[in-house]
Amino acid sequence: MKRVCQAMEVSRSNVYEQLTKDQTARKKKRDDSRDREILSVIRQLTDERPTYGYRRITALLRKRLNQAINVKRVYRLMKENSLLLQKYGNKPTRVHDGKVITLKSNLRWCSDHFSIQCWNGDQVHVAFVLDCHDREAISWIASNKGVDGQMIRDLMTECMEIRFPFHHHLPYKLQWLSDNGPAYVARQTINFGRSLGFEMCTTAPYSPESNGMAEAFVKTFKRDYVYVNDLSSSEKIMEQLPGWFEDYNNNAPHKGLKMLSPREYYRSSQEDLKRVKCN
Repeated sequence: MKRVCQAMEVSRSNVYEQLTKDQTARKKKRDDSRDREILSVIRQLTDERPTYGYRRITALLRKRLNQAINVKRVYRLMKENSLLLQKYGNKPTRVHDGKVITLKSNLRWCSDHFSIQCWNGDQVHVAFVLDCHDREAISWIASNKGVDGQMIRDLMTECMEIRFPFHHHLPYKLQWLSDNGPAYVARQTINFGRSLGFEMCTTAPYSPESNGMAEAFVKTFKRDYVYVNDLSSSEKIMEQLPGWFEDYNNNAPHKGLKMLSPREYYRSSQEDLKRVKCN
């Protein structure tokens, strides 16, 4: 640059100033009408899903508009209009090096349960099963009296019927991962799971992070559905639970699933598998 400026007998500072002006002018050339159009849809989405960050809003925006929208543009518009979520606090210090996620669907299922506190003092207890690859909540069950072994055994049967219809036994060994709760480690539950073809696996004692995918699901489910809805009574919660699980499975984009929902990702992976087999 120095030699070029000397040969042309111009000031280097003037050249740099001109370059900076050109870049600034290019940045200012935005399609404001297009921004307003996108922002109106963003506001609709954030009203519908107040717990979603800009990445998940971008995924839903692309589906709704059926267009490729740059995630940086969405971030800018949400930031300019105070629509970004507040940053989380410090991350947990505990570390777990074990791998819960699998390379394909139907290799490992994880199960856990959680409770929802009602405003009137009641509690609803929910048990669920996730696939450790596609994250679909394959099945779930709820009660206001707690979770027992029979409920877990019913979950095992229902999950097998959903993922492997017309089978009375798993076609291959599949891992069932859970914590050491009484409902899961009961002898009858262990024996029943093995009779279906499950490899029964439990986490290390006092190590809930060993079942990190289930733990993360509970946090996400409570944040996106439980805490933003009517919790007046156990009856009201039981009415809403089916819709919450359906929405999570069909509509909730996930970073680990290429911003697809669990069922979208599962269908896509199954179609890819069929194409590979045909070829």
